Amino acid sequence: MKFSAFGQRASRGSGIENLMDDLGKALSGSGPAPLMLGGGNPAHIPEMEAVWNQRLHEILDDPATLRRTLAIYDPPRGNAAVLTALAGLLRTELGWEVGPENIAVTPGGQTAFHFLFNLFGGKRPDGSPARILLPLMPEYIGYANQGLEEGMFASQRPGISRTAPHRFKYHIDFSNLQVGPDIGAICISRPTNPSGNLVTDEELTRLERLAAGRDIPLIIDNAYGWPFPGIVFSEAKPLWTPHTIHVMSLSKLGLPGTRTAFVVGPPQVASAVSSMMAVTGLANGNFGQSIVGPLFASGEITRLAREIIQPYYRRKRDAALEAVAEFFPADAPYALHESEGALFLWLWLENSKKTSRELYQNLKERGVLVVPGEYFFFGDIAEDWRHRHECLRISFAMDDRDVREGLRIIGSEIAGAF
Repeated sequence: MKFSAFGQRASRGSGIENLMDDLGKALSGSGPAPLMLGGGNPAHIPEMEAVWNQRLHEILDDPATLRRTLAIYDPPRGNAAVLTALAGLLRTELGWEVGPENIAVTPGGQTAFHFLFNLFGGKRPDGSPARILLPLMPEYIGYANQGLEEGMFASQRPGISRTAPHRFKYHIDFSNLQVGPDIGAICISRPTNPSGNLVTDEELTRLERLAAGRDIPLIIDNAYGWPFPGIVFSEAKPLWTPHTIHVMSLSKLGLPGTRTAFVVGPPQVASAVSSMMAVTGLANGNFGQSIVGPLFASGEITRLAREIIQPYYRRKRDAALEAVAEFFPADAPYALHESEGALFLWLWLENSKKTSRELYQNLKERGVLVVPGEYFFFGDIAEDWRHRHECLRISFAMDDRDVREGLRIIGSEIAGAF
C-alpha cells in the first residue's frame, strides 16, 4: 500500500510523538517512577477537583442534562446555550463586542489550530502559497506538524535581553520581521509554551497592526491566558479587534480529558471552523461544555481563575525558583527565562558542552524527565543555530517534592555541562 503525500507526512512521526513514546516506556519500567518534569499536564488542584466533582453530580442528578450530555448530538458549532454564556462572559469580563456567532467549539486546542492553520495557510485558489508566520521562536511544539502541506510555517529568531543575573527574556525582533504577500496569518501564544514569555501589550498591538495592514488574522493561543485559566504572573491586557482570533481551552483549568476548546473570532471564521468540524468530526463532544456551561453563565469561572488557579501556580512557580537558587551552581552560566505565565521554567545553558538532547538523556537515566528545547524551534529556524540546542523545558506543575528533587538533580547535572 502507498500513502499519499499527506499520509506520509502525517505518519512519519514527530518530535512530540517520540517524546511521548519515550515517556510511556519510562513509566512502564520496573524501576521507581520517574520525576515527571517534562509533560504539559496541568496540576491536580484539590479546590478545582471539588468543583468538577460537584458539577458531575449536578449533571447526574438532572436527567435532562444527562441525556443532552450523553445521548444527543450538538450542532457542529457547539451547544447554543454554552456559546451564549461564553459570549456574555467575554462581554462582561473583557468588554469584547462578541455574540454566539463569533464562537465555535472544537475537540481541543490542537484541533482548533489544525483547522485555523489550514484555513489560512497552504495553496491559495490562485495557486500561490500562504504561510503561517510565527514571529517569536521558540513556540508550542504542537504547531509544528499541523500543516497539510510542507513548508507552511515562517518563523523568526527572537531578540534576547539579559534582565538580571541568571535571567533573560525573549522579545519580537520587529526590525527583521517580514510580513510579505506569502503570509496568510500571524500566530503567537500568550503566555508562551515553552518559555513562559508574555508578549507585551505593545508587541501584541504592533502585530495586530501588521495583520490589519495586510488584512490577515492575528491568531492568539490563549491556552494559559485570561479569562480562563488565567495562569499569568505579569500584567497583560487581552486584545480584541476585527483581525484577532483567540483560541481558548478547558485543558489548563484542569479538564484536559474533556478535549474542549473555543475559537473566538470574526463570524465568518467561526462559521468556517464549524463547517470544518462537521466534515471531520460531525459534532463536538458534549461533556466539557456541560461541565463549564453554568460556570460561564454565572461568571464563576473567572473567580476560580483569579482566586484559585492563578495563586496556586504562582506559589508553585515561586517554590521552583527557590529550588533553582538553592541547587543550581551560582557560578554556572545558566539563565532562566522570566517566568511570566504558563507551567514551565525555560532553562538556557549558553555554550554548554552538552546539547539539550544529551542532557535530556542523562537526566532520564537519573530518573528525571524534561523536554529538550530543540523541538520548540521549527519553521525557518536553522538547525545549526546553537541556541536551539541549549534549552530545556521544565514543568513545575507536578508535586512540589518531585519538582524540588528533580531540580536538585538537574542542578548537579548542569554543574558538569560547562
